[in-house]
Amino acid sequence: MLLNPRSSFQLESRKLALDVAGIGLLQHFLCEDVNCNSSDSSRNISIYPDVAKCLRCGRSLNRGIIFGESRAEGGAFVTSPLVFIITDDLRVAPIVTGNFESLNDIGIRETQGAEMKSLSLGFHEILELLKLSLTSATPLTDMIMENNVENIQSGIRFNRNHQADAVTESRKIVLRAFLHKSTNKFLFAEASDELVELLLSFLTLPLGGVVFLLGSNTPFKCIDNLYRSVSNGIDDKYFATSDTKSRLINPKLAHGYLFKNQLLLPLSEEDPPKLCRREKRWFPYDQDKGWYMHYFYEKLNKIEFGKKQSMCFVSDDLTTSPSLVSRISILNDAGIPPSDVKETEFHIGPNEALCILNASLTSKTALTDGLIKPKTALADGLIKRIVKEPKTEPFGGE
Repeated sequence: MLLNPRSSFQLESRKLALDVAGIGLLQHFLCEDVNCNSSDSSRNISIYPDVAKCLRCGRSLNRGIIFGESRAEGGAFVTSPLVFIITDDLRVAPIVTGNFESLNDIGIRETQGAEMKSLSLGFHEILELLKLSLTSATPLTDMIMENNVENIQSGIRFNRNHQADAVTESRKIVLRAFLHKSTNKFLFAEASDELVELLLSFLTLPLGGVVFLLGSNTPFKCIDNLYRSVSNGIDDKYFATSDTKSRLINPKLAHGYLFKNQLLLPLSEEDPPKLCRREKRWFPYDQDKGWYMHYFYEKLNKIEFGKKQSMCFVSDDLTTSPSLVSRISILNDAGIPPSDVKETEFHIGPNEALCILNASLTSKTALTDGLIKPKTALADGLIKRIVKEPKTEPFGGE
């Protein structure tokens, strides 16, 4: 689930010309005994192998079944046929009038010296484009010209537009941190299960979900442009279904991926899949088919990714270890004497969780950049305001 997470867009991904996500054919799992016939077959199917047990015989549900359709008709996300213009920084707009009018609509005024060139994009080119979209401001140029881009964009702060409900102190995660006095940077933190679960959940987030959480202002500016093209630049009528746009703007986690203590990030998961059966073959549910349908509601409790630990150690670059040896080795490797170490506590709420998520995308010091720097910047701003606008009366109360 963590190293190869499912997507809530698996059905749509099967319609793409290139299966870059490696999803392949959709698969579910039945009782390992081919002779077992459960009377409650609608609940005797799992979307994960070796997780659930057969309701009739108690054996594991690990016999995979492949859906009868290898590929559905129609476009995955937009209506077809339709032609779009894509800029070098991944802004997207449909051509609804002429080429030049559409160029003007997305801010391109100068075309002198431009030439037409045809490209053939395959599996490796699309993967390279995905990588470059996270590291370059001009991913299409870099892919075509085979430029090597090593410097990840940095120094960009997010402006969160999706404020979660206020979280009380009792719902915040307490982080016991050990800092280097001389530099005021994280050395390591003693993390509870709740914090480790939060960090592990970062691996399950869809890229569009990260952009949504960070208010479409991430370090990945081309991905931000792509997100804004969907949210503001492409009219609803050009999307494949009535809910495609909303699902792309705020994508859900795959079914079963909402972890047990998910309190800090405003996320939701997709509904359990609905399957239909015809002539002993299974198909994704399509209300137009009129086949006999099973409402598949697997009773999955909210999950925990790891077993209970008394404590786990997390370093500034989010390396985690359950071993106490890590605590000692960090100090020894850095040559830091115990006298130059100070202990403090951080209370992790929604804003702090998003700061860590934002920093983890590009920084090698995610805890320092996500927790200490925002507080330092806030304190510096408060001091500047006080100095600039001195109080005529002494402070009262706290």
